[in-house]
Amino acid sequence: MKTVKILGSGCKKCLETAELAQAVADEKGVAIKIEKVTDMAKIMDYDVMSTPAVVVDEKVVHKGSKPTKEQMSAWI
Repeated sequence: MKTVKILGSGCKKCLETAELAQAVADEKGVAIKIEKVTDMAKIMDYDVMSTPAVVVDEKVVHKGSKPTKEQMSAWI
């Protein structure tokens, strides 16, 4: 099971990114665990300054905007 963390304040784009991750995983039949990280200190631990950001299995794969469906599909 992959762990997907969505880093951000809980804004609309952050929520949409989490929904996109779940939708892509469901479409591909992949089990994922989504964690929403809103604590700025924890976000800074990932060296992320702009959100939303996506972390897959502890590797930052995207930051600063809502990713595309194609990008999310490649990570999952």
